[in-house]
Amino acid sequence: MGVDKSSNDFEEKRTNLGKKIFLSIIAILLVLGVCIFIFGHQYLKESLKPLNPNNKSVIQVKIPMGASDKKIGSILQDKKIVKSGMVFNYYVNSNHYSDLKAGYYELSPSMSLKAIANKLRSGGSDQPLQGVYGRLLVREGDNINDIANTVEKRSRYSSDDFKKLMVNKDFLNSLKKKYPKLLASAFKSKKNKYVLEGYLYPATYNSQNNVSLKTIVEQMVGKTNQELKPYFKKIKSKSLTINQALTLASFVESQHVSKDNGQKIAGVLYNRYNNDLPLEVKSSVMYANNKDSQKELVKKDYKNKSAYNLFIYKGLGPGPIGNPTITSLSAILNPKDMDKGYLVYKVNAKNKKVNYYSYSMSSN
Repeated sequence: MGVDKSSNDFEEKRTNLGKKIFLSIIAILLVLGVCIFIFGHQYLKESLKPLNPNNKSVIQVKIPMGASDKKIGSILQDKKIVKSGMVFNYYVNSNHYSDLKAGYYELSPSMSLKAIANKLRSGGSDQPLQGVYGRLLVREGDNINDIANTVEKRSRYSSDDFKKLMVNKDFLNSLKKKYPKLLASAFKSKKNKYVLEGYLYPATYNSQNNVSLKTIVEQMVGKTNQELKPYFKKIKSKSLTINQALTLASFVESQHVSKDNGQKIAGVLYNRYNNDLPLEVKSSVMYANNKDSQKELVKKDYKNKSAYNLFIYKGLGPGPIGNPTITSLSAILNPKDMDKGYLVYKVNAKNKKVNYYSYSMSSN
């Protein structure tokens, strides 16, 4: 009997030990699973964000014919456009972006995955976009100083050549005669830095050696006229001049937000304007102080007496602060939520989330 009891105790202890080991393994696996899930979720969340929101540099990317979404993601990661090619592949498939096209693109680490995917859906150029000369890209929201720098990099002309042309009265008057409806209101503004600010449409232009600087600019103004012409009547129906519409559109463009938020921001701008409040557009203060988006505003910047400082002055200011797209113009012509009385918007610089408030604050 004693031997049997000892044997049973041994078997029971071994069974209990086995259970403990089994439960320990299960617990460890559960902890590992939770850790992997949390880490994976955080990794996915971070990878969905722009690689570097503050890096506005433009990188040429070639997407070969027949490249799979997985291959495209790998190319974008190698070119340091996205954090993870695997996550980009997951994003385009989960959002049903099934028609990404081949070609040459100019992309930036500051772009969201949605912006990159939409650009790849629209199709690229069949020729390289970058080089010493040949192809000149005006980016969304670029102002004349930005374009001057691009002209120097992509053509045989200097930035000074371009800026001198921007104040050449004979050249400007020739454009006014050619595009009277487009440019009439711009010429009536007395305090704008450049008559053509806002009228050099974001697109890619021919800047080969045999193309004159005047022709390059004429391409830009002609493109603006082509894009805006279908909207002339609606702009007039809103009791806006072309210059006023482009000015408001340039404010929306400077925020780099979604179409829906662009329309809501337009609603806030109208509400402030209709309530005789300064628009308090920070990008207008940056323009007044000749600062780009990578620089921070300081207290003295808000005291600048430039007519573009819309923290000091009411109204829309002298004119556009950059070159907006039709999407931003459409936001101005189709504002949202004006009836909610929003007077302030706040854009999160990192994730571009926008909050709206119906009360006055010191700044937006």
